Amino acid sequence: MTRYSKHITKNATPQSARASAKQVRNSADGYTFAVDKWARLERLLILGAEGGTYYASERKLVLENARCVAACLDEDGARTVATLVAVSEAGRAPKQSPTLFALALACAHSSEATRGVALAALPQVCRTGSQLFEFLTTVQELRGWGRGLRRAVCRWYMTKTPDALAYQVVKYRQRAGFSHRDALRLAGGAIGPRSLEQDALLRWITTGSSGFGARTVVRSGKTQTYDAIPREALPSLVSAFEALQAESSPQAAARLIVEHRMTHEMVPSSLHGSPEVWRALLEQMPMTAMLRNLGRLTSLGLVAQGSDACALVVSRLADVDRLRKARLHPLAVLVALNTYRLGHGVRGSMSWKPVPQVVAALEGAFDLTFGSIPATKARTLFALDVSGSMAMGQVAGMTGITPRVGSAAMAMATMRVEPNYMVMGFSHKLVPVALHPRMSLGEVIKTVSSVPMGATDCAQPMLWAAQTNTKVDAFVVYTDNETWFGQVHPHQALDRYRQQTGLAAKLIVVGMTATKFSIASPDDPGMLDVVGFDTAAPRVMADFITG
Repeated sequence: MTRYSKHITKNATPQSARASAKQVRNSADGYTFAVDKWARLERLLILGAEGGTYYASERKLVLENARCVAACLDEDGARTVATLVAVSEAGRAPKQSPTLFALALACAHSSEATRGVALAALPQVCRTGSQLFEFLTTVQELRGWGRGLRRAVCRWYMTKTPDALAYQVVKYRQRAGFSHRDALRLAGGAIGPRSLEQDALLRWITTGSSGFGARTVVRSGKTQTYDAIPREALPSLVSAFEALQAESSPQAAARLIVEHRMTHEMVPSSLHGSPEVWRALLEQMPMTAMLRNLGRLTSLGLVAQGSDACALVVSRLADVDRLRKARLHPLAVLVALNTYRLGHGVRGSMSWKPVPQVVAALEGAFDLTFGSIPATKARTLFALDVSGSMAMGQVAGMTGITPRVGSAAMAMATMRVEPNYMVMGFSHKLVPVALHPRMSLGEVIKTVSSVPMGATDCAQPMLWAAQTNTKVDAFVVYTDNETWFGQVHPHQALDRYRQQTGLAAKLIVVGMTATKFSIASPDDPGMLDVVGFDTAAPRVMADFITG
């Protein structure tokens, strides 16, 4: 018997067809909802567009997101810039590049008011010389060096104390094709009155010389004229840096490094292979730099089981306050863990034997960087999209972290605090994913990487729960939202589940790519969109589940 009624069953529309006038065609030719421009702006800032996605090239994704930023700026420039600053200062994003790109677009906007707000935010977003150079490389491709930009760059230099500026100057000497000399030259004569110390440092930057000519300055309200600026006016770090460049003795170099709190960027390449130098660097090494150099520290024999250096690294990775102050992002820790565990770098020939205590400390640091995640105690189903498209591209451009791997790691952070949960994988069908809270992240990555891939049907979690009569208070779906395969839309499947069970089940969609698509209906208050690897996401999700 042919069941013609199956074609007109209520609330059942194939995902290849539009189920709502608000739906749009996604990149996989299925129909989903479009997130608003402000939600998409946050996706760009946090997830970036590097590498593109399975369905969209990097160029296409960047252009689409650039249009989104432009639309936000057109609607409310001040709100857009405030969002950039908030995401940057809170450390919600693993990389600054998308925020710097958006800030450059704001600085090139047609509205003078928007440009003014954006240029005023430059020191808040570009906190390091490296970030300043990346911003300048981008902004000069979009606009000329007008008076506003010159003044903003000068403010970046002149609002810093001489010691703070000296640190930026000798640590980040050149990045993205820019140097501090280039930036000051392009800023031109926009630098106003300055102190003797500032003048000495600026002249050292632009000339590299310790011989300074006559100078008239205003100090404590009085005008003073110097026949020559004394070399003593330079910050001590500059003199120490010059001495280090001429040093060949690792012991003497180590003393300079410790005394002046110098970083590895300041060390000449001839001393990069010295364990003594790296031990001195480790004493005051910033957290991000420590993560990036764990392999080198291990290959040099400094970080070894039972060593003082190993104990220092482990203690720092367990220090919540230090992690917070460093704005260390979970994804940066995950990349460091993935690389360190492999025992070799992505580029180059360096290799090392991973120290188990360091691997365990990285595991713990990953959870700590999300902050305190509250347990909802709700019956939660974590559903991981393991379809083919989730294995393509990189989350926020981070090496080795595909959306599939990233979603599993992020889910684990929440699973470890929830007492009542289930976890499953789905593509065009349910796929067993044997994850449990006691697994290491290395085991998690290996497990999800080996799951068979398929087409995408984001309705599968709700359909399975309905078919098995499983009680679920919240479905948490990690996906790229490129669903297209199923015979019913995800929001329809959730409605069916609610009707069948009488439960007011909620749906949280964790977007793992910076596209404009979502399976969550904007008209349903029981559905929520969040951005994957936003450090604020776990708490927002918990608050939504508990109401």
